[in-house]
Amino acid sequence: MLVSIIVPAYKQEKTIKKDIERICSVMNDTRFDYEVIVVVDGFLDNTFAEAEKIKNNEVKVIGYEKNRGKGYAVRYGMARALGDPIAFIDAGMEIDPNGISMILEQMLWRDADIIVASKRHPDSKVNYSLARRIYSWGYYSLIRLLFRLKVTDTQTGLKVYKRKVLDVVLPRLVVKQYAFDIELLAVAKYLGHNKIYDAPVNLTLDLKSGSVLNKKFFRFFRAVVYDTLAVFYRMYLLRYYHPNNQQKWVYDKELDMHINTDQIGN
Repeated sequence: MLVSIIVPAYKQEKTIKKDIERICSVMNDTRFDYEVIVVVDGFLDNTFAEAEKIKNNEVKVIGYEKNRGKGYAVRYGMARALGDPIAFIDAGMEIDPNGISMILEQMLWRDADIIVASKRHPDSKVNYSLARRIYSWGYYSLIRLLFRLKVTDTQTGLKVYKRKVLDVVLPRLVVKQYAFDIELLAVAKYLGHNKIYDAPVNLTLDLKSGSVLNKKFFRFFRAVVYDTLAVFYRMYLLRYYHPNNQQKWVYDKELDMHINTDQIGN
């Protein structure tokens, strides 16, 4: 079984080489064959050049000139992945990459459609500020209200998906930046892929970035909420994601180059 691991990278020139080497080291100790696809989200520094220094046949480095957002980068990598299942993990190693093998094992054990790393799982080890805990709880409450998702977290940057789920979900997606995670999960559930489960995670966030006074973080949170409400509007009022509305979907051949288009209308 080949596992594809997507790593979106934005301005990570100082750490990307070490991060990817650490992921490979972890995966070498598992029973899985793997490929790591590093997606450089904009050629704004030396991230691409640093990533290309990695001497490993399992690592592919791709990217594009203009910054498009994390959601776009993950989707860009997924569309070029050869494996099944397909995972992604944030660069920067705030998330312990040992969690990748754990969520893969859970996916096989539970025959899951999607496994989501969750900060609220009872076995998780997390270190982040009170302010971020408050924001996170508020957003989680909104997600439960709008989409009835049973997972306890949607935004932690470690997830794994069956390819068959991505084949039918990705062509429908609109969000390229902040709420990509929730749009993917909500649309998967909407289409009947209900086997979505939590898994523990070992996570350490930059405590300073969680400050209530951090205007950048507040703007980010506000944008996520706005995009999330837009997903709800498209799903339940416009019925945009329904198979009968396939003609309205914006299909990007470059972005979704390897998606199985025979399954899109399912």
